[in-house]
Amino acid sequence: MGLLGSLLFSPWAAADQAQAAQRLSELLEKAQTITGRFSQLTLDGGGTHLQETAGNLKLKRPGLFRWHTDPPLEQELVSNGKKIWLYDPDLEQVTTQAMDQRLTHTPALLLSGDVSQIAENFEISVNEGGNVVDFILKPKAKDTLFDSLRLSFRNGTINDMQLIDAVGQRTNILFFEVQMNQPLQDSEFDFVVPEGVDVIEG
Repeated sequence: MGLLGSLLFSPWAAADQAQAAQRLSELLEKAQTITGRFSQLTLDGGGTHLQETAGNLKLKRPGLFRWHTDPPLEQELVSNGKKIWLYDPDLEQVTTQAMDQRLTHTPALLLSGDVSQIAENFEISVNEGGNVVDFILKPKAKDTLFDSLRLSFRNGTINDMQLIDAVGQRTNILFFEVQMNQPLQDSEFDFVVPEGVDVIEG
C-alpha cells in the first residue's frame, strides 16, 4: 500500500461504514447554504505544482452551486440543479451540459447535493480528533473522476477537501471566510450568457 496509503487508510480501517456515513451526512446537512472563498492547488503524482488558483463560491441544497475562479485563470462553473455552465472569459466561450447527478462525477455535489446518496456511492472512513473531523471517501464505481476524496471539517464547518485521481494527481481545496445558512435565492444560480460569447452544448 505504501506510506501514503497507510497514512490515509490504516487508522480508519475499523470505522463503521454506517456510522461514518451518518456523521458525514449530519455535518453536510447543517449547511443548507455555504458562501465563502477558496484556494486550490493542483500537484502531479511527483508533487510538482501544476496550478494554483483562488476564488469564491456559493452553494445551496439541493444541487445548486457557483464557483468563480479569480483572474488570471478566470472561470465560472454554475449549476441550477439541472444544467451546468462552464464560462471561460479568455476564450469567450460557454460550455453547457445536463447536470450529472452522480456524486463521483461532480465533486461539488458532495457539498450541495443529496446527502442520502453518499453511502450508496462511496466507502467512507472517518477520523475525529479535537475539533477536526476527516472523512475519506472511496468511490464504489469504476468510472469516476477520482480514486479517493478527503473532506475535512473544523468546528463543524467545511475546511478543506482533497481529490486524488488514478495517476496520483492531487487537487487540494482550502475553504475560508465560510458562512453557512445565509439566504441565497435560486436565481443566483442561473447563468446569463454574455453577449458575443460562443456557446457549446455538451
